[in-house]
Amino acid sequence: MYHKTLTYRVFSVFNNALLTIIAIVCLLPMFHLLMVSLSSSAAANGGLVTFWPKGLTFEAYEKTFRNTNFLASLWVSVQRTIIGTVLGMMVNAIAAYALSKETHVFRARNAYLWYFVVTMLFSGGLIPGYILILKLHLINNLFALILPGLVTVYNIILLLNFFRSVPKELEEAAFIDGAGHLRSFFSIYLPISMPSLATVGLFTMVGHWNAYFDGLIYMKDSAKLPLASFMQTIIVQSDMTKFDPSAIVNLSQRTLRASQIFIGALPILIVYPFLQRFFVKGIVIGAVKE
Repeated sequence: MYHKTLTYRVFSVFNNALLTIIAIVCLLPMFHLLMVSLSSSAAANGGLVTFWPKGLTFEAYEKTFRNTNFLASLWVSVQRTIIGTVLGMMVNAIAAYALSKETHVFRARNAYLWYFVVTMLFSGGLIPGYILILKLHLINNLFALILPGLVTVYNIILLLNFFRSVPKELEEAAFIDGAGHLRSFFSIYLPISMPSLATVGLFTMVGHWNAYFDGLIYMKDSAKLPLASFMQTIIVQSDMTKFDPSAIVNLSQRTLRASQIFIGALPILIVYPFLQRFFVKGIVIGAVKE
């Protein structure tokens, strides 16, 4: 009966209209970027492109995908995102499982938990971090982009609270059947933790894909730059030396940049709809412990 009241109907219409407007406002810049990348150089440079391409051409994408530096950086980002997401989720999930236990099961739980929380408030800093990577001989190594951010305390807390909401009877039944903590973790906790795992996976994936600063300081070889760092040098620093001059002589830098930005954002735009149904549930369950 409540859902049929006039007040609820007015609120529902207003809410849906507002969310639709916000969604359109968020999507229009990306759509405009796509139209610029598909337009001719003259139209792009003249600012004639709005929400429909002028002089439709795919030349910007053709030149972008023929650029070996762009393809190399794209491959580095793919490797970094896949390896970093898998390792990060595994490490954070294992840590969260251990910290979710009561103190009579894991006596050092509170000490470790406070240790992790302190790292959220205070960091070692940029210079000590660089010295550490240098001493580990990871400069110009892919794992210099992965290892420093492998443990994320925020993700651990999300998973920790989710694991604490799992009925204890499930684990006790597994222990009675002879399972240990490792078997319990993989056979009970992980299968029923898909909402939180999907949320943490999305956070980790986006973080690795969009990170650019660590690539600039840890990668001295331009061929090993991740895509975000490569695009930063092209778009922000306006360094077009990484393109073959003969390949861009007839192209506008604006169309090239638009095509690169769109390609860089496309993987996350494709993945997010598949994880979105888990996202809100994972945040709500992992944020509050009853």
